[in-house]
Amino acid sequence: MILTKKKTAFANQHSLLCAATKVDGDIHFSGDFYLEGILIGNIYAEPGKPSKLVITETGAVEGEIHAANIIVNGKVHGTIYSSSHIELAAKAVVVGAIHYQLIEMVKGSQLVGQIQYGCLPADATPHFLPDPGPAKKIEDDGLTNS
Repeated sequence: MILTKKKTAFANQHSLLCAATKVDGDIHFSGDFYLEGILIGNIYAEPGKPSKLVITETGAVEGEIHAANIIVNGKVHGTIYSSSHIELAAKAVVVGAIHYQLIEMVKGSQLVGQIQYGCLPADATPHFLPDPGPAKKIEDDGLTNS
């Protein structure tokens, strides 16, 4: 007898970078990503898909972060772009800029830098924009004095 199981879409994919791990390079993810280790590089959520990044108390990032929903309880040195919601938990230390739509800062969290309301959506980050190609030479329109 052959048993068949209907495949369903795995709505929440979970990824983990454990505390004993250090990565030097960029990470691209979709679903939920839990960072307990150290990352020297950028983090990009897959465009057009729900995403949540959780940087735990032992986690650290040196680079840019682009995701819809972000929870920081560790250390970040770089610019954060959150297109939906960002939470700085009690042990969060962020050195850099935060671009947000909705921000939550818990007592004890630290921010050394700037916060700016509004940002590019996670799927419109400069990393995902198409290459515009070589620059075109601007023709002289005769309006300037020679």
